[in-house]
Amino acid sequence: MDRFERSLVTEWRKLGLPAAGETIVVAVSGGADSLSVMLALAELNRAKKLRHRFVAAHFDHRLRPVAGDSEAGMVAGLALARDFEFVSGAAVGRYAIPKKGNLEQNARASRYRFLADVSERTAAFGVVTGHTMNDRAETLLMNLIRGSGRQGLSSMTAVNERFRVDDSSDSAFRLIRPLLGWALRQETEAYCRQSAVDFLVDPMNADPRFTRVRIRNELIPMLESLNPRIVETLAGTAESLREIEPVGFETEAEPRISDLAGLHPVGRAEYLRAWLEARRGNLRGISLKHIRSIERLIDSPKSGRLVEMPGGCTVVKGGGKIVYQRPETSEDAAD
Repeated sequence: MDRFERSLVTEWRKLGLPAAGETIVVAVSGGADSLSVMLALAELNRAKKLRHRFVAAHFDHRLRPVAGDSEAGMVAGLALARDFEFVSGAAVGRYAIPKKGNLEQNARASRYRFLADVSERTAAFGVVTGHTMNDRAETLLMNLIRGSGRQGLSSMTAVNERFRVDDSSDSAFRLIRPLLGWALRQETEAYCRQSAVDFLVDPMNADPRFTRVRIRNELIPMLESLNPRIVETLAGTAESLREIEPVGFETEAEPRISDLAGLHPVGRAEYLRAWLEARRGNLRGISLKHIRSIERLIDSPKSGRLVEMPGGCTVVKGGGKIVYQRPETSEDAAD
């Protein structure tokens, strides 16, 4: 068994994932990271180390229409040759990428909405992606730059039991990232080459309009000049932050102002992030400015005021509590 495959099945067992009898959706873009996962899982299935029904799911963002069909055809050919089922989707209709707002975030949401639907249609145990230690390091830096707290800095997890696409989505699925804790991007590329499989390099990965691209191509190389193992260091830091015990408050309840007012500022900010994550299903788009706005809401002597959250939701103060409201239930609050 190849070292990459051995590392993957070891991590699979470490995460407590099932060895047989389930449907597993694998998100495959055509890049080295996702292809390496598909190729290695196929080998593990062939060797009976895993025995699952695997479904390769490919999504065309339609940001490069000319290349879309050829990429889907390439992924389909590789998947079907390895006894994977294949499904595809594109950024049209329900999955269309909104033109307003952050293109990177909108494209990501469209892709995950497609994966959520595939997971539901196939009654899948979970959806596997090819996120690596590099992705974890880049996410930590991206969230640090925008002012996230501990949860934002450690937000990527190997297994997210109830991943939701966005704040307006009611559908949740198990998101599995089995490369996150041990694989580097150069290892996924090497495994693809060793498997004699050509992987695609998305030209958007060189587009400096995207924050993640600038972090990957400019900031991390600069940090590597100070620490050649900076990716492993940052990924390890993100994992360490996950081990910190959270503030011990019930995040499913609507918290009372009096309880929040008595917390230390650091503990209160930590609690508010945990509470928002429980309400939204994620902390995407939540930055330090949103936490500070809620804190000002808590400290204000007036009731009925609100703070707008990403996605059109609000946090409203009233009745001695703060309440999280979705767009369909939000009401205009008096000044």
